[in-house]
Amino acid sequence: MGNGIAHVFAMNGFDVTLIDVDAAALERGMSTISRNLDRMLAKEKISAEDRTATLSRLRTTSHLAEGVSQADLVVEAATERVELKLRIFSELDAAAPAHAILASNTSSISITRIAAATGRPGKVIGMHFMNPVPVMKLVEVIRGYATTDEVTAGIMALSRRLGKDPVEVNDFPGFVANRILMPMINEAIIALHEGVAGVEEIDTVMKLGMAHPMGPLQLADFIGLDVCLSILRVLHDGLGNPKYAPCPLLVNMVTAGKLGVKSSEGFYAYGADGKAGKPALAFAR
Repeated sequence: MGNGIAHVFAMNGFDVTLIDVDAAALERGMSTISRNLDRMLAKEKISAEDRTATLSRLRTTSHLAEGVSQADLVVEAATERVELKLRIFSELDAAAPAHAILASNTSSISITRIAAATGRPGKVIGMHFMNPVPVMKLVEVIRGYATTDEVTAGIMALSRRLGKDPVEVNDFPGFVANRILMPMINEAIIALHEGVAGVEEIDTVMKLGMAHPMGPLQLADFIGLDVCLSILRVLHDGLGNPKYAPCPLLVNMVTAGKLGVKSSEGFYAYGADGKAGKPALAFAR
């Protein structure tokens, strides 16, 4: 998600610093951006000059304080773990200029809780981009309890400058996208777990019957089964409704390290190119 967000900002004229504690991750991120720009160039969506200009606006660093010292906006896209995000936002608050807006790409965690880790809660907001970021138009803009009208309006306008369609939502567990999406994915996993149908059969029903571009089980693999589990736990803990309880099959798969595309196996097996092969789970008849 981080490299996709950086790509979109740089392509729209913003100077961007991509920050990660792992230098190898930064190298992979820049390679991904370069490949994606090459695809856009091949499809004549951008010119060679656009590609060169976009890459020229990008720099990388493994030092958070250095990377945000002159930032007007910071967009955090770390792993969906509450403790990690709270630590990062505390560090951002200490290192970023007083005027800087601190945004989180969290897909479910409370913006109000994140903002409480800072001394600038009015300048903390959610910018939940959809994956893949250069392709998907939606940005959920999430207001925390203290987020100011000025900051919200500014982020809505900025999202439009990026060519996105922002939707303002309030700070509830899962917001809108994942409050609706994750129970659907969880129900698909429950249907598989209970033997209602197999992996391909469930995905085919949703693709052909509901016009979804990707079935819920393959989508879960694409998102990351660990991420799906984390979001469902946020929904379950935050709303207290048993309908959000994660399916035991999902819990077991994450425990076993079967995380989807990122681990090369989830509900499907994946090749080196990330394309789905045959289902990795047999349908028990």
